[in-house]
Amino acid sequence: MDITQILDELRHQRSRLDSAISALEGGQTAPRRGRPPKAAQAASAPVAGTPKRGPRKMSAAARAKIAAAQRLRWAKQKGEASPQKESAAPKKGKSAAKKASGRKPMSPAMKKKLSAMMKARWAARKKQ
Repeated sequence: MDITQILDELRHQRSRLDSAISALEGGQTAPRRGRPPKAAQAASAPVAGTPKRGPRKMSAAARAKIAAAQRLRWAKQKGEASPQKESAAPKKGKSAAKKASGRKPMSPAMKKKLSAMMKARWAARKKQ
């Protein structure tokens, strides 16, 4: 290693140590980011005698509003009309559309072939 590289590395370490020392002494110039330390949290805790706040409760109306909004999102995602209109009166003449899978339908010959293969496997397993 070259002497200049060693000196540069030592200077870099010295600057890191100086910044760590100043941070510990409280001489930080930039405000601290992130969650405050536990000591600061304890200082901001409620005074003794005041009731501790429990879990927040949502009103039934708020829950219903959120549920309705979510149902609309699901309907939009599925590509359907709004759920309120659907539940009012089902249309006659249209059967419930099956969800199309990405596969081609299996031919009768292939079904027969798979059935024979499975029967052979079951028979072999039964022998064991």
